[in-house]
Parts: sequence; C-alpha cells; structure tokens
Amino acid sequence: MSNNPTSLNKGIFFALLSYILWGLFPLYWKLLIEIDSLHILSFRILFSLVVVGIVLLVSKNSAWLTAFKEPKKAGILFLAALFLCSNWGLYIWAVNSGHTIEASLGYFINPLVSVVLGLLFFKERLSILQWVAVGIAFAGVLLLTLLSGTFPWISLILAFTFGFYGLLKKKLSLSALESLGAETLISAPFGILVLMFTIRSIHNETETAIVFSGLQGLNYLSVLPLQTWLLLALCGFVSTVPLYFFAKGIKLLPLSTLGFTQFICPTLQFLLGLLVFGEDFPLRYFTAFGFIWTAVIIYIVSLRIKEKVSKKVL
Repeated sequence: MSNNPTSLNKGIFFALLSYILWGLFPLYWKLLIEIDSLHILSFRILFSLVVVGIVLLVSKNSAWLTAFKEPKKAGILFLAALFLCSNWGLYIWAVNSGHTIEASLGYFINPLVSVVLGLLFFKERLSILQWVAVGIAFAGVLLLTLLSGTFPWISLILAFTFGFYGLLKKKLSLSALESLGAETLISAPFGILVLMFTIRSIHNETETAIVFSGLQGLNYLSVLPLQTWLLLALCGFVSTVPLYFFAKGIKLLPLSTLGFTQFICPTLQFLLGLLVFGEDFPLRYFTAFGFIWTAVIIYIVSLRIKEKVSKKVL
C-alpha cells in the first residue's frame, strides 16, 4: 500500500468504481427476473468460471489450479465456494423477490460481523468504540425483529455468509481472481446440477417446490428475448469486473478509507429498493435502520482514530 497521492487517488477511484458497480447490481438482476433465481445463480457460476478461467490462462497463471494439491488450502476453497454460492444465490433471490432493502441491511451489518469474526478467529482486539458499534448494531437487529414481527434472516444470512467468506479468503495466499477461479471451478458441478431443477408453484401458488425436470426445465429459456440471453451471458463479466477493480483498489488504500467507501454499495442498494423498486418500508423501520447506520458511523470513526494513532506511533 502506497502513501503516494497519485496511488491513493487511483486506489480511491478503483474502490469507488467497484462499490458503485456492486451497488447497482439489483438493476441488473431485475432485468433477469423472468429466469429462476437458482438458474441465474448457476449461469453466474459457470460464466464467471469461463471469464476468470480465460483471464488466468491467458496470463499463464496456474496458482488457482495448483492450490488443490494442498489438502488444507483445497478445504478452505471448498468452504469459501459454499459461502460464496449461498451469498450469491440468496442475494439474487432477495432482489428479484422484492427484498432489496433487507439485502442492503445485510451489507451494512457485514463489516461489523467481520470485526467480531476477527476477534474470535484472529484474536484481534476491539476498541471501545468498536464494541459500542457492535452493541448498537445488535440492538438495531433486535429492534427490527420486534418491529417487523419476523426475524431478519435475509439480512443476517447475507452478512454472515459474506463475513465468513472474507474470513476464509484471509487464510488464502491467492489473489481475488485466482480465488474466484478456484471457487467457481469447485461450484461448477453444482451449477450444472441445479440447472436440472425447476422451481414450481403448487396449490394455487400458495406453496412452491423444487422438482427435477432435467433439460426440459430449461425450455422456457428458448422463448426469452435475445436481450435477456445477452444479459444472462454477461453474468460472468459483470461478476468479475468489480472484483478486479476492488483487488486493484485494496492494494493502494488504507483500511480506514476502504472501510468508508464500502458503505456506498449497501447505500445504493437501499436507495434502489426504496426509490426505484418501490419496496415497502414503514417509517417505524427507520428507527431500527438508524441504529445500524449509527453503528456504521461509529465503526468508521474508530478506523479513523486507529489510523491516526498508528501514524503517531510510526
């Protein structure tokens, strides 16, 4: 990481670009709403493997393949693939089922989950402000549960799956693209298998079931317009580009700056859900979200203080 102003500006540019693209993802998934969410996930896995695989092969990078020779590293990659697919699949379903705001809450909570995971698995110490942020976030989730009468499972599963995914990535000595290549390679058989299943409504659309339909279950894709097929084919490109920008940005930015910019993504997701998709958001929910946003602000301040203290020590 460089302190050169030019490098920092480049880092900020790449980080902002990656988070803005991620924040606009709901618009892209909505364009594919005619396709089963599980099928979208499958195509995303397979097309991401194609795109990343080509990039890595052209650059003669074989680290993502040789990683499987080490049992411990291979095990971590399998777990990372599991968390990544769970996160991707739930997020796509959430957006196309009218739960974009709940999904955005998950990514507001995620950095705080990462703080706790760092405490548990890497013996990292929390400052007083970070403990306060975690406590306020917990209170916000509890309040949201009480106000809505339902457990915010979408938000928490997204936060924890991405949190554990980040935890596992920290244990790998692979770049972002190398890791994604290995994870999508692991997930490819699952993606192919899922394409053999279809989600169907039964009992007057009061229940849903996942049934094995074989290739016949994909017949509905043949009647989709060309533009939908083109958008579906771009899944891999859309998934890889922001990750590439993020990998470039993270090498050039201090942690505190990165911690600040990452909240652009869920903010955009929240605004899309509220203003563009017109999702229901009762005013009383602002109280619960206020707790979460306050926790986020306190978390950002704690990172700023930590950075200043580190500079004084140096």
